[in-house]
Amino acid sequence: MIEHPTYNYKVVHQFALMTVVWGIVGMLVGVLIAAQLAWPALNFDTAWLSFGRLRPLHTNAVIFAFGGCALMSTSLFIVQRTCHARLISDKLAAFVFWGWQLVIVLAAITLPMGLTTSKEYAELEWPIDVLIAVVWVAYAVLFFGTVARRRDKHIYVANWFFGAFIIAVAILHIINSLAVPATLTKSYSVYSGTVDAMVQWWYGHNAVGFFLTAGFLGIMYYFVPKQAERPVYSYRLSVVHFWALIAIYVWAGPHHLHFTSLPDWTQSLGMAMSLVLLAPSWGGMINGIMTLSGAWDKLRTDPILKFLVVSLSFYGMSTFEGPMMSIKSVNALSHYTDWTIGHVHSGALGWVAMISIGAVYHLIPLMYGRKAGEMYSVKLIDLHFWLSTIGTVLYIVSMWVNGLMQGLMWRAVNSDGTLTYSFIESVEASYAGYVVRFIGGGIFFAGMLVMAWNIWKTREQALAAGISPDSESAPAREALA
Repeated sequence: MIEHPTYNYKVVHQFALMTVVWGIVGMLVGVLIAAQLAWPALNFDTAWLSFGRLRPLHTNAVIFAFGGCALMSTSLFIVQRTCHARLISDKLAAFVFWGWQLVIVLAAITLPMGLTTSKEYAELEWPIDVLIAVVWVAYAVLFFGTVARRRDKHIYVANWFFGAFIIAVAILHIINSLAVPATLTKSYSVYSGTVDAMVQWWYGHNAVGFFLTAGFLGIMYYFVPKQAERPVYSYRLSVVHFWALIAIYVWAGPHHLHFTSLPDWTQSLGMAMSLVLLAPSWGGMINGIMTLSGAWDKLRTDPILKFLVVSLSFYGMSTFEGPMMSIKSVNALSHYTDWTIGHVHSGALGWVAMISIGAVYHLIPLMYGRKAGEMYSVKLIDLHFWLSTIGTVLYIVSMWVNGLMQGLMWRAVNSDGTLTYSFIESVEASYAGYVVRFIGGGIFFAGMLVMAWNIWKTREQALAAGISPDSESAPAREALA
């Protein structure tokens, strides 16, 4: 892979390619379990393929494998470009890459086996948790060490978001994963009862806040201006956005535990801070979209920019919906229903996946000595954009409809106070929504296959032109990056 004469692009390229690979794997598992909800026989009466075991595999694959590789690829690219400094250690970079792939492979083996802590988004058992901590600390040293040796005194705002994401995720992972090992494959959390629930959702929501929001905002603040060829609309707003977001987000976790044994004041605090969170979230969304001021015509011809801008629209929608769903009266209707699933995927598919895809389309050609975004086929990128958009809309609308219907059916009562509907009746009524959700997920997955083909053909063209991405001495176009 290309070793830039100034920068280490090898690890950037490796993580970019694995973003696509793990995206395909994770989304394929997602499509399978979506199909299982409509046609339960598709678990083939096999424990390894049951929904309960594949669902955590899906979430870990799309968040930490697909999303994690996207974040590591882009952050290690951006920190070098904006600090004008090479990564502090090529060997450490290689360790981070291979260590993270090992974590993913171990997750793919243990979760279908049923080896799990049962903690949401933190299901991996203690030996893997220790490995994650080691790799993550190495990643932090690699990133902050490069920032420390920067040639430019100024630290670009994208690096602030990446830095917050790296530090927060380390703290969240270590504290939430504290456990007493019983065997090599089984451990017990040091927390219990309500405290365990509170620590879990302090972790769970802030994993969303820092892994799936702050990190990807770092991507947005670099690649949107780059692809639009315009400066950030308001750099001052981006700094305000950063400090407001990280100061408020950490307080919002209790909104996952409304109407539980968690103290009522804690629930109310989580709700209040979630509502306040709307302001910095929308400030960042507006800042990203307004960066296109004077360059809106580019959307007609640049599908990569479409990915980036539409992802911001989904970010704005998700960060409005989230605070609304934290309101107790709304939460009483939405919680435990498919509405929550729709909300999560409007953020995961619409925001996280689409901005990652746009960033990878920008990056990959640079790794092959081409201009940013100069892929094998622009038409295939455009096709991928529409597959992603249509798939996401079908997915989230079907889940919104299902969720509202479920919430209303569960709370419907007869004049004598008995329930109007049994639970199984709400399941039967959800069938059509599950079929539509499967179709939407399948369309999105098809887009990932299109992307893989486009990247493969781009690589072939580079090889035909005598540019070997696997050659340490391959030429690179630094000025185009």
